[in-house]
Amino acid sequence: MKVTVENKKGLNKDVKVFVDKKTMNNYMDEKYEEIKGTVNLKGFRPGKVPREILKRQFGQAVFSEVLDKVLKETSTKALEENKIKPAGQPKLDLKTYGEDKDLEYVLSVTELPKVEIKSIENLKFDEYSVKIDEKETDKRIKEIAKNQPSFKDVKDAKAKEGDLVTFDYTATVDEKTFKGSEGKNTQLTLGKDLFLKGFDKQLVGVKIGDEKVVEASLPENFPEKDLVNKKAKFNCKILSVKIPEETKIDDNFAKNLGAKDLKDLKVLITKQINDEYKNSLDRLSKNQILKEIENFKVNEIPENLMEEEIKVLSQGMSEEDAKKSRKNFEEVAKKRIKVGLILNEFGEQNQVKVTEQELQSEIQKQIRMMPGQEKMVMDFYQKNPSAVASLRGTVYEDKIINLIKEKAKSNKKEITKDEAEKILKQSQNQQLDQELKEQRKPEKKVESKKSTANKTKPKSLKAKPEAKKTKKVSKK
Repeated sequence: MKVTVENKKGLNKDVKVFVDKKTMNNYMDEKYEEIKGTVNLKGFRPGKVPREILKRQFGQAVFSEVLDKVLKETSTKALEENKIKPAGQPKLDLKTYGEDKDLEYVLSVTELPKVEIKSIENLKFDEYSVKIDEKETDKRIKEIAKNQPSFKDVKDAKAKEGDLVTFDYTATVDEKTFKGSEGKNTQLTLGKDLFLKGFDKQLVGVKIGDEKVVEASLPENFPEKDLVNKKAKFNCKILSVKIPEETKIDDNFAKNLGAKDLKDLKVLITKQINDEYKNSLDRLSKNQILKEIENFKVNEIPENLMEEEIKVLSQGMSEEDAKKSRKNFEEVAKKRIKVGLILNEFGEQNQVKVTEQELQSEIQKQIRMMPGQEKMVMDFYQKNPSAVASLRGTVYEDKIINLIKEKAKSNKKEITKDEAEKILKQSQNQQLDQELKEQRKPEKKVESKKSTANKTKPKSLKAKPEAKKTKKVSKK
């Protein structure tokens, strides 16, 4: 293989690759030897089919496969040996090729620019830890208890809204039973309308031992399609009526949530609240770092990456609006690409890699964020390799940022919950001010549609982190 590199304008290079026909024929011979043992042709024993027969039958397919293999191997080697890092996919131009011929092609490459990594140690960022008051922890535990009410049995009480009614039932449509028409020990909290529309209202006033006929229409998603929206009669036998009582917050309550005891639950809830704020505050720290990285020097921004990023930014816009907004798009694209190049260079210098285990862990994290839709989320990632690649880019970027944090100068601050909310609110207002400023420009406001792998995009911050409904407290 012979390689020559011709410098073009700016970061553009032409990499010319020549592979002589002898080498190409050797590749062909290897491939024919490989397939000879697998081909079954009438009149020939396995592995004994003559080369000429194979060539007539499979020559074109063999050559296509060999050509593809040689192009991949030689182009990769040519770039590596000449220390060329492409920005985007190189363009391939085949000059000469064919069976029993030399292979000659040209790779038109836009090279990644040289990136000057300043001393990371000089970067500064705020690192927050939130001190959670015991009252805040107790408040959160009370909220959890409120969402998980306890009930106690009562004798001869008439059921009312909020009570828990347990019953057996048999159902009919047009006096005929159907699949799923029987239920044992069914429980309903009256007033929530969680069974069939209007069903639990008809149980208001029942007592233990009562028999009650309830009429309700079967839902749109009922498995028996011919019974959808049909009115069914439910013969209900009331087994118990329980009234709500205040949940006792004790060791048993804590154990039901996965803690050892109440003391352990308080520790876990305190950590949970702290983590909620920490995640939002960590994004602020990340944005501080990214802002400082913008001051690093990049000699030149590759034009092809600029055009790709502008396409992303202008998605969904008319051609006319995209043209009007081009200048703004260029500013945003330039910053994104610059930061992405610097992060990528830092990652390469420090040999940052994303393991398969880390990637799968992130996928599981995404799944846990959508309870009840776990299968749908898993199927989405299994069927969309691009989504997995994007997720890998996110993990890669986070690992780089965390490494930078280890090397940079952190200004550690312990703050209260109220101070955290104030800081987050301030950040949100600053972001809104920036958006309003963009709106006042004569050109259309720049809106980021999506982020690309290894590029940065500040996420919107909420003034107050969302508290997830706690069922079990995980120890992490």
